[in-house]
Order: sequence, then C-alpha cells, then structure tokens
Amino acid sequence: MSTSRQDQINGDLQTFQNNPIEFMNQLPPKYDRQGNEQVIGTTLFDQTAIDNKKYVDAGDELRGKLTDIHPTRAAFEGNDRAQDLVDIYRYSGLKIMETNGLMESKLDESPWSDDYWAIYLGVLGKRYADPNFPASQDWKQNFDYVQANPAQAILASGNAAAINLLSPSEKYDALVGDVNQSLTTQMWNEGRYYYESYGKVETWMGICHGWAAAAYMLPRPTGTATVVAANGTPLTFYPSDIKALASLLWAKINTSTRFIGGRCNDKNPSSDPNTGRLLSNKCFDTNPGSWHLSVVNQVGVSRRSMVLDVTYDYEVWNQPILDYNYTYFNPKTRIATNSLAEATVLKSNFNNDLFSQYRSQAADSVVGIAMDIAYMVETSPTHNPSDNASNDGVKMVRYLYDLELDMVGNIIGGEWYKNAHPDFLWTPAKGSTALVPSTPLPGSWKSNQPVPVQWRELAAQIATSKAAPLTEIVERLIAFANA
Repeated sequence: MSTSRQDQINGDLQTFQNNPIEFMNQLPPKYDRQGNEQVIGTTLFDQTAIDNKKYVDAGDELRGKLTDIHPTRAAFEGNDRAQDLVDIYRYSGLKIMETNGLMESKLDESPWSDDYWAIYLGVLGKRYADPNFPASQDWKQNFDYVQANPAQAILASGNAAAINLLSPSEKYDALVGDVNQSLTTQMWNEGRYYYESYGKVETWMGICHGWAAAAYMLPRPTGTATVVAANGTPLTFYPSDIKALASLLWAKINTSTRFIGGRCNDKNPSSDPNTGRLLSNKCFDTNPGSWHLSVVNQVGVSRRSMVLDVTYDYEVWNQPILDYNYTYFNPKTRIATNSLAEATVLKSNFNNDLFSQYRSQAADSVVGIAMDIAYMVETSPTHNPSDNASNDGVKMVRYLYDLELDMVGNIIGGEWYKNAHPDFLWTPAKGSTALVPSTPLPGSWKSNQPVPVQWRELAAQIATSKAAPLTEIVERLIAFANA
C-alpha cells in the first residue's frame, strides 16, 4: 500500500470517527485513470433531478427492465448470496483470498465503453456525426431536424458523405432495405411517448443497461465494417455504430440474468440517528459481505465482469467492473494496514463499535476493508475508424466497509461506512446470447453482398415488434469489423 493511499484511508477513517453521520451521507470519492480525485463526477441527471432524487426512480425502472418484479414487494429481499451471482464461487474467507493472490485482480480484456444512447436524442436515431444535428435537450427539436432531412432522401441523393453521417439505426434500415425505416421509427417513437405524455423526455433515459451487458458479452468491434445496402449503396459502420446496435440488441432482448441486492424505492429512507446508517434492509443491500464475495469470486476467480448499479449514488449507475484492489484497516483503531492479523478485531473486544447492535450473532471478528473499484463509463460516439481499450472511459471509486467473520474465518456479513454503496449487482449468465430470432437464419451473408432477402424481411418484423436488430447481423458486423 502506497503512503498516499494509506494517508487517504486514514484521513477518511478519522473523518468517520469525528462525524459518522456526515461521513455516511457523503458520496464516495471518484478517481480518473491516474488516480486523481474527481471533485465532480459524471452524472446522467440534471441538478433538479438530483435534488428531487429522480435517480431512485431511475434505478427502480432499470430493475423492471431486467426482470419481472411485482411492484408491491421488495424484490430479492433475503436473496443476497454471492453464490447466486458469480460464475465460480470458490473462496469465502479473507485469509484464503490473500493466500491465492486475490487482493487485486484486473480482467484480461476490458469491457468496451459506449454511449448510453439517450432517448431524448433519438436513441440509435441520433445522427451523432452530423454537425447540424441539434443535440438539444428538447426531444422535438431533434426529431424535427431528422424529419426535415429524411434519411430516404439522403440515401436517394447518392451523396456518400451525407450518407455516412446517418444514424446507426438509419444505416441499419438501409442495410436491410427497410423503406419504412422500422427500427429508426421505433427509436423516435420511444421519445414521442414520453414527450406527448409528460411534455419532456428525461435526459437520463437510455439503454445503458444494454451497453453494460453487451460491453463484455460481445467482442469489441476494433475497426469499421464496409458493407452493401440492399440497393447496392456502400455503407460504413464505424465501431460506434456497431456498438450502438449491440447495446440495443442487449437492451431489448431478454436473456438469462443473475442478480443480487435489494429493491429500495424510498427517496428518504430512515437512518440511525447516532450513525447515519440506513435502517431499511431493502435500502441496505447489497450487504458488504456479499459485495466482497461477489467481486473477488467473479472478477478475481471467474475472470468475468459484472454490472454495478448504485441507486443512491447518482454519479455511478449501471457500470461494468474492470478491476479491483483492496487493503485492510483495523475497525477499532481505524488505521490502515497491509496485515490481515493487524486488521482483525475480535467482536468481544470491539468496545467502540458504532454498529454493534447490527452485528450478526455468529460473528466472531471484524475486519476493515478499503476497496478501489475501476469501472467502465460511457463515452461519446465518434467516426474513429478503429477502437481499442485506450479509448474507453474508466473511473475508480473507493468503498470503505467492514466484514464480519465467523469462527473459522468465513465472511458472513458486514457494515458499510457510506450509504452510497452498491445495492444491486447483476450479470448475464456466462455464455448466454441475446438471440433474435430464436431459430437460425437461412443462408449466409458476406460483406460484399446485400443481406439475404429472408433476413431483410425478418429484420423489418423484428424491428417493429421488438425495436431490436437481428442478432446475426450485429454479430456479423462485429466479425467484419474485426476481420
């Protein structure tokens, strides 16, 4: 542990000791790739939405998209087991994690960054490369611009430069010869619904849940894919275009998903007046014990990402994890240390434990943990002809918590030292596919040929019924880009 990191942790713990309520209600610090603290983090919510705690509703809506949750009960309550989330559950104790070199781990391949394809901008209908596209927070201004400059007219003009500036969904519609532009129509219809119902489209609404899954379930498109439209016109799909289609596919097509954590839609949950700790079990989940076990066994052991959803921290929301590293601190002295033995306090000797009334009866000892998590963040789409991990957006966050250990050293629970903590973790099951249609497509498609007629007909049907592209087309575009 570096001296600067130790000093930061010790400073935080001293602040916690001096004023636990204030510390518990602060957002955890964020860092860039170089470890520089970011005073203001990236957020999808404007100040009014933050003040109104709209992000709580947003998190609740996300859960509804991931699974069928009955609105009158707390989903996943009592279901906070890391075993239900990770691919391989191997280690349950801190000592054996340390012995096997799992106090830090980084994925061999980075999940790729992408836009969250905001609904107010037209989702995949956004002409992100067009310098005249308004990109206004008013959905109608963006829609009116596209209506005044229709894609069909641009395609008919034969102007290669103008065609190149079309949106991902417009290129897709041209690729499959859909003169009704079914996919693009569906993209704009999503915003139309909210605009006509509520007079505006919230800027946070998009398909980040689709990106978060696709970012590690599908390969990164490393180059462009030059293909032939149904009418013979050459089309260039840049990495950003292909990522957009991949994100939409995983947003719209249900797959086998594993998740743990609570469902808290209380914007002002009750808290302990002495510590600031949240009292509701629904808002406390995920337990730090489950969090620690999940991160180590999924990223460190299974070598695969998972998605972090933090409802109570509007600066981090629905992000795939890249790496982690942690060190210890003694929860009694509140001093950081590299030694597990020095950080371990017997519960019977922990006489200044602020959380003593919440401890498990089976807990024998308590260990403090400072974990730094690196996670992927959204980036703006571009016409860069190639893509690699250096173009990704990465941020880091530090979580402070303690872990309760039983008599043989197994992790059985713990306490957060900040209320803004991961409360919902999820991942598609390993090897799962966002598959549409459910049966194999006839024939094959090569990049120098138009998409087969049967595929085109089905593409229009799927775009209309599911607002999604065909799986085979998305995966073939990735293959063309990576050839």
